[in-house]
Amino acid sequence: MAQLQKITSFLWFDSQAGEAAEFYTGIFKNSRIVATTKYTEAGKDQHKRPPGSVMTAQFELEGQSFTALNGGPLFKFTEAVSFVIHCADQAEVDHYWDKLSAGGDPKAQQCGWLKDKFGLSWQIVPTGMAKMFENPKSKATERAFAAMMEMKKLDIAALKAAYKG
Repeated sequence: MAQLQKITSFLWFDSQAGEAAEFYTGIFKNSRIVATTKYTEAGKDQHKRPPGSVMTAQFELEGQSFTALNGGPLFKFTEAVSFVIHCADQAEVDHYWDKLSAGGDPKAQQCGWLKDKFGLSWQIVPTGMAKMFENPKSKATERAFAAMMEMKKLDIAALKAAYKG
């Protein structure tokens, strides 16, 4: 029996939980849909969903467990919560950026942040980038930070060039 992850992310969608689970598992290599539950007649006065429609979709992305719920339009995603994807190289940054930003809000893109077509926020960042920002008094840090502030999708070569001066 697989060990249950102690803390999992629970994502509230209006009616796109199944679609979102398929979208996300189609982007990440090590991913899968684990289980789907359906609404029944019971509680229909409260949930207002057709019996047999998706209630939850449990899925995994790179070993992390998520549950998506079709809970109705009451709650929306905000930038107050986001998921960070640490990328080994520019090809990986480009892959996740291109896939997750497709159909999303182009106005909600800055400094490696994007909002996907469901309104969920993601940060697509190269591993090691934080190292450039460790010393706030450094001119190199200041240059790299200034370069990052002008970017939407992060460009590793441009960040490194700015850092080196």
